[in-house]
Amino acid sequence: MKYRRIKGTNDIFGEEIWYWRYVEETFRNVCESAGIEEIRTPIFEQTELFVRSVGEESDIVQKEMYTFQDKAGRSITLRPEGTAPVVRAFLENSLVDRGFQQRYYYVGPMFRYEKPQSGRLRQFHQVGFEIIGPESPKADFEMIILVDTFLRRLGLTKYKIHLNSIGCPVCRKNYREALKEYYGQVLDNLCDDCKRRYETNILRLLDCKVDHEYALNAPKSVDYLCDSCRAHYKKLKEYLNTFEIEYVEDHTLVRGLDYYTRTVFEVRHEGLGAQNAIAGGGRYDGLFAELGGSSVPALGFAGGIERIILALKAEGIEIPMKNVHLVYIATLGEKAFMDGVQLAGELRKKGLSVDVDIMDRKLSGQLKHASRMGSRYAVIIGDEELEKGIVILRDLETGDQVEIDRDFAADYIAERVSKD
Repeated sequence: MKYRRIKGTNDIFGEEIWYWRYVEETFRNVCESAGIEEIRTPIFEQTELFVRSVGEESDIVQKEMYTFQDKAGRSITLRPEGTAPVVRAFLENSLVDRGFQQRYYYVGPMFRYEKPQSGRLRQFHQVGFEIIGPESPKADFEMIILVDTFLRRLGLTKYKIHLNSIGCPVCRKNYREALKEYYGQVLDNLCDDCKRRYETNILRLLDCKVDHEYALNAPKSVDYLCDSCRAHYKKLKEYLNTFEIEYVEDHTLVRGLDYYTRTVFEVRHEGLGAQNAIAGGGRYDGLFAELGGSSVPALGFAGGIERIILALKAEGIEIPMKNVHLVYIATLGEKAFMDGVQLAGELRKKGLSVDVDIMDRKLSGQLKHASRMGSRYAVIIGDEELEKGIVILRDLETGDQVEIDRDFAADYIAERVSKD
């Protein structure tokens, strides 16, 4: 039997892994430079956590979750998103005792049963952070400016930040009624999903890709904001304008998770076609109370690593790649092998990536393998070199080689490599 990876998953290796490391390390650096701590949560949780947080009528809960019963009969779900687990961890571990204005970032896999396509897999990966405590629009501004900083630090430029406010439970009641009246006039023309959402979650109609033309003329949430939500949204835009953070007001933007309140935003890249959202987020002031805690203002964002990498490639951005096979030590004989291991240790202490042959191949086979793996240099050690007290350093690109006194080999090789 030939075993293959599960549909909707990927193996990541070779040059591709450097894109992942570039995105993840850049994100970590941006977060930690802003004083955001890392948090790691399990990849599976109680199913009810996501039903309560994401929304029972959401597409994620209705169609996309990987849910199963464990051997104790408990309903378990592979996490489809990262916010609810962070909130659960915050409540369970009494992190509220540390005070508010707490911020946590995460990096890891998520799982949704969707039709696999470019940038959308069943196991996908996200970077994200949550800001817990602040109700002020200053927090919304910080969230967006940090996301913008992260994307620009990666080198991306061809994206737009879409922004909207969907209000709070108080003002959203009138907005729902306005949407009901508007969509009620065209209900027979809507897709089956929208007909169901019309009764269960009317805001989701604005997010439908099939009937999107109706959303363009639908009532705008900003026209129904209460005074508090309107002032919050106005102040956020003032902050963004002051710092010249470009954004597009998008009155059809509601995001796909039911816990959002007030600010929602989405980052779309012009080089990705239909699946062009590379990041998004917003405020979720009611989620802590929904999950059994006290009422705590909070907000957060998540970015899809796969889609961000597609955006990097679409813009032709060159990323740093480290040659982990930079120096290859080829040895002939047991004594030469022992000396090669010793030299490898000396070079690794100097920060070089060094590989030593352990296959007992002929010299030609070792050098062929070194070239195949992308090594730039080969160090050759045999009985003759041991007798002379030297090693041979060969440039595998040019074929040039030089004899080096063994006592000074590590220093010479390190200096030679640093000049390339």
